[in-house]
Amino acid sequence: MNAKDQSSDLAGEAADKRGPLPEHIAIIMDGNGRWAQARGMPRIEGHRRGVDTVRMVSETCTELGIGALTLYCLSSENWKRPQEELDFLMELLQQYLVEERPLIMKQNLRLQVIGRRDRLPEKVIAEIDETIRVSADNTGTKLVLAIDYGGRDELTRAAKLLCEDVQAGKLSIDQISEQSINDRLYTSRLPDVDLMIRTGGELRVSNFLLWQLSYAELWVTETCWPEFSRIEFERAMESFQNRDRRFGGLSVGQ
Repeated sequence: MNAKDQSSDLAGEAADKRGPLPEHIAIIMDGNGRWAQARGMPRIEGHRRGVDTVRMVSETCTELGIGALTLYCLSSENWKRPQEELDFLMELLQQYLVEERPLIMKQNLRLQVIGRRDRLPEKVIAEIDETIRVSADNTGTKLVLAIDYGGRDELTRAAKLLCEDVQAGKLSIDQISEQSINDRLYTSRLPDVDLMIRTGGELRVSNFLLWQLSYAELWVTETCWPEFSRIEFERAMESFQNRDRRFGGLSVGQ
């Protein structure tokens, strides 16, 4: 019996007594390098194996009708890593965009990329833009890749855009609001994150979607990304469904 057969029926009868599935899931895909080193392999092999997990997670989100899936692929701080590893990550990203493009289309995924573009190789940018172009009319899950992304950098960028609009007379200081800030984020067309998953066991958000995670439910597993299974992914969603999300208020009856 495979993992898909063993998985819980999140969208079926078993879910009737639970809350709704998350609309937007964000994942910190951690532990690739550690997983590989623990097995006597180079760190880059962990990144290679992690692509299979990306495929599984996106397929599962498609099947369950999840609105958006955001994956933390490369942080703005990751440029501190060895150049050999960074070069491999760029090659792997380019390869993923080319080889997975038919599957992205088959799954009806809409690709979106958030983060800086100016430090990415031109060949990677070209494949990003092509995959965004061909998937633009798809109507399924939004697959959002956070590449050269940092939450503080995103907020700084939004602040600069607000200042420019105030200076240009397009906006008054009194008109600055949570909504006006949100409108200037990379994720302005996405709902806030409902569920944030982190693999690899670390208990931090690592400068990821700082604004968007304000009321997200957090779920952390010791499992490293290359071994993260569909069963465990669905357990995270089931945990979300069983939580009482009060958003600062009280539960019904309290």
